[in-house]
Amino acid sequence: MNHLNEIKNIKDLVLKKENTFFVIFIIAIFSLDRLSKVKILNEFNDRVYYINDFINIDLIWNIGIGFGFLSSEISLFYNSITAIIGLVILILIFLSIKSESSEKLIFSIIIGGACGNFYDRLIYNAVPDFIDLHYNNFHWFTFNVADIFITMGIFIFLIKNIFTKN
Repeated sequence: MNHLNEIKNIKDLVLKKENTFFVIFIIAIFSLDRLSKVKILNEFNDRVYYINDFINIDLIWNIGIGFGFLSSEISLFYNSITAIIGLVILILIFLSIKSESSEKLIFSIIIGGACGNFYDRLIYNAVPDFIDLHYNNFHWFTFNVADIFITMGIFIFLIKNIFTKN
């Protein structure tokens, strides 16, 4: 009987009306990322497009995690990293469900971006990165729209936790 009450409590948390906004927000971020990647994959596949002296569109396929870290051609390693990323997304969803509205928003930003890159890992076995920021010969890591949201969410989360008392 106790387990049934716990399941009911989790169901009630998930189905709370305020969570609908955050699910829509996650879907919007995921969709924006997908749209940008589809556009790039269809139009910029084999060439570099120079926007200005600081930004290029240059498609690369990232088999690692953020900014190409932990890249490996070994499929067991790639699949293990992908499984860990999936687990982290599930943990973030659980934390989001149990958190207050401001944290739900932060988690939604991260989850939306993470789902975009996770989708690519499952479908393409790599993540298309295409935003190349540079100054002269110095190039930052190439990234995508999902990476922007993930980084922004983590940054907001850190700032919030540094400046709030818990």
